[in-house]
Amino acid sequence: MSNIAFVYPGQGVQVVGMGKDFYDNSMVSREIFQKAQNVLDFDINKICFLENEEINNTEYTQSALVTTYLAITAEIEQRGVFPDVTAGLSLGEYAAISAAGGMSPEDAIRTVRKRGIFMNRAVPQGEGIMAAIMGLNAEEIDYVLSEIDGVSVANYNCPGQIVITGKKQPAQKAMKALEKAGAKRTIELNVSGPFHSEFLKKAGEQLGEILEDIEFHPLKIPYVTNVNAKYISDIHETKELLIKQVYSPVRWEQSMRNMIKNGIKTFVEIGPGKTIAGFLRKTDKTVNCINISKYEDLEKLEQITQ
Repeated sequence: MSNIAFVYPGQGVQVVGMGKDFYDNSMVSREIFQKAQNVLDFDINKICFLENEEINNTEYTQSALVTTYLAITAEIEQRGVFPDVTAGLSLGEYAAISAAGGMSPEDAIRTVRKRGIFMNRAVPQGEGIMAAIMGLNAEEIDYVLSEIDGVSVANYNCPGQIVITGKKQPAQKAMKALEKAGAKRTIELNVSGPFHSEFLKKAGEQLGEILEDIEFHPLKIPYVTNVNAKYISDIHETKELLIKQVYSPVRWEQSMRNMIKNGIKTFVEIGPGKTIAGFLRKTDKTVNCINISKYEDLEKLEQITQ
């Protein structure tokens, strides 16, 4: 039975300075940043390491995060810790596929650069929003949304936290309706569009054209896809799943439950913040989750290797 999963968070965890200590202290991490620099049309080191506004712009955020995730992963594996399965929340799925052997780091980074551009331009700025809904289950939310056109579920994060997505006015109407239905809190998220909704279908089609030119490799280990929360062992399924992922709900809670059911005992959350650790605590308190976001966090790997 497999027992270690590498998991990668989605957009929103980015912070200035992310990956800098790995760049400074790890040769293999620095190589990932250099590979990113070679395939991107902007200065990745400036976006990740120096104070700037662009780090929160989807067009830059996605490739900056995947670069950071893969740079950290490279050093973890350099120390002899390898996953039995990988998964990533939305954007993080690209790092998961690369870590599973399905895409080169360069192709993963190059692809999410285009993905970020397509997603950012799919709906004019300010016309769509996303919001986290606390304290209601999926059935309760689905019932309310069934009465409101243009709003749907974007993320099933964990018990008690589901994200909705859609055009601004209908989504804000849904937030009020969900509060009346018993939601403890509704929080509008700081994102630039209604991601993981039907309004992103064009972005998915554009991404499909880019994926035609990407060289996919046989997977060394499986990864769990957002679209249906299933283990993927055949790389030939990946292209279509990545297209659908742009405009389909992220089934993260279901993904975590599937990994736990298949024997995962330790989740290694790679990247800034502790978002996934928080989701796991609300999903199953019996599993262990360690976060590696700083170079000093590598000491936590002793929990796995001992």
